[in-house]
Amino acid sequence: MNARRVGSLVAASFLIAFLAGSAALAQTFPSTVIRLVVPFAAGGQPDAVARLIAPSLSRTIGTTIVENKPGAGTLLATRSVATAEPDGHTLLFATSTPLTIAPNLVRSPGYDPIKDFVPIATVATAPFILAVGPSVKANTLGEFIAYAKANPGKINYAAPTRNLPHLTGEWFKLASGADMVAVPYKSLAQAYTDLIAGQIDVVFDTSAILAPLILQGKVRGLVVFASNRTVDLPEVPAAPEAGLQQVLVSSWLGVVAPARTPAGTVERLSRAVTNAVTSDEVKTALTKLGAQPLSLTRQKFGEMIATDLETWGRTIREAGIAVE
Repeated sequence: MNARRVGSLVAASFLIAFLAGSAALAQTFPSTVIRLVVPFAAGGQPDAVARLIAPSLSRTIGTTIVENKPGAGTLLATRSVATAEPDGHTLLFATSTPLTIAPNLVRSPGYDPIKDFVPIATVATAPFILAVGPSVKANTLGEFIAYAKANPGKINYAAPTRNLPHLTGEWFKLASGADMVAVPYKSLAQAYTDLIAGQIDVVFDTSAILAPLILQGKVRGLVVFASNRTVDLPEVPAAPEAGLQQVLVSSWLGVVAPARTPAGTVERLSRAVTNAVTSDEVKTALTKLGAQPLSLTRQKFGEMIATDLETWGRTIREAGIAVE
């Protein structure tokens, strides 16, 4: 037997051993509690949705607990999962912030959102809405954009600095040509008070809080940045109807694992999360939380992360937002 033949047999035996080991790991998973790490404090929408699907995961795949790990603008939790043992027991309950926004705002976040994670499954999405207060006389998006262009610097919008509402406002400005001034806020809670009182003109947010205010007539929704109108706000036109096909913005939720997690384990986790999301119980609960179920393939999930990462990076550069 020649040396080339021997080398091929050795390589094949190593491959078979590797695949067998990977299969064995998948078969013994889980061997301990599965931690679903949320990079935000308890009480917000990401935390609520994580706690919504955790019981289903506990029933179908293994005991799953939610661990809140806020800090450093979501970087603390995200770093911890990126460097965790890639065995499927430590997962990140991710939003667009840690995977597509923070890496563009921090020069050294401590992880690579593409290389250091493997997509497991999407969970939910909540499209953003442009809402105006009573001080704004425009009744349609076209009227609003025309006024903002004709009166540069007179329209202001609430911008909790360096997060999705802020970046959505900047993206809208770039896409529409509307001239608006960003007003920094520590949170949107105070902004809503000012919006209703007429001290601020515009807010960008999801329907979880905006829908009740719009339905009560306290503020007006001019556009939802989605391909179609939403069930909770059927009177608010979708972006394509308003001529803004390219402005599609949502706050999405999904689960990712550390890179190098065994393929079999990834597949089991993916099926378990998707089954939870598509159950009637979870669908109903998500709607009450102002979110919509989102079931993308793992490939499409990965593509969405990559696309958003590029989009927000370009927006940050063109808007001149400082990178730390």
